[in-house]
Amino acid sequence: MEIYIVRHGQTMWNKEKRLQGSVDIELNDNGKELAIITGQNLMDTTIDIIYSSPLKRAHETARLIRNGRDINIITDDRLRELNFGSMEGVCYEQLYQEKTHGFKYFFTEPHLYYPPKDGETLNHLCDRASEFMSQVIEPLEATCERVMIVAHGAMNKALMTHVKKHSLEDFWSGGLQKNCNVIILDYTQGKYTIIDETRTFY
Repeated sequence: MEIYIVRHGQTMWNKEKRLQGSVDIELNDNGKELAIITGQNLMDTTIDIIYSSPLKRAHETARLIRNGRDINIITDDRLRELNFGSMEGVCYEQLYQEKTHGFKYFFTEPHLYYPPKDGETLNHLCDRASEFMSQVIEPLEATCERVMIVAHGAMNKALMTHVKKHSLEDFWSGGLQKNCNVIILDYTQGKYTIIDETRTFY
């Protein structure tokens, strides 16, 4: 079974380099265009089912990639992006300048990252990602040729933490996905093989 893990299309907060987590931001025009082109180029690729984060930017990306085909899109709350709490909406530059909180570690030393009191830890993100893969995706091996997951930058790295079975120190292994980039995996007889971590269809 092949698994396509897609990051949502671009939003205005992506473009403005604002931290975007649980806030429900919609795609901008460029984000929609990337998803539409991706969907057009996948029209001849069989996709049995699509799982999506319930946040608008991911769900709309999933619908645009589906491109009118008869493919069921199922939302799962476990695929929501990491909750950054009170840091959400703040520009990265400002967060890097404020040395009193844990965001300075987020991309460089993720194992040292700690969220504000109203935020979510990376360990918790990885726990729900692993639960989703174990309970939802892996049991589909016997019945599906190809499934798609449409979610978010940090969430998709949490899914890959389950796949690669590495520690938080290597959380960003392979780098942050670009918008609408696709990670392609094979899952056969309980074993993952990484086919491509940086594929684009636009």
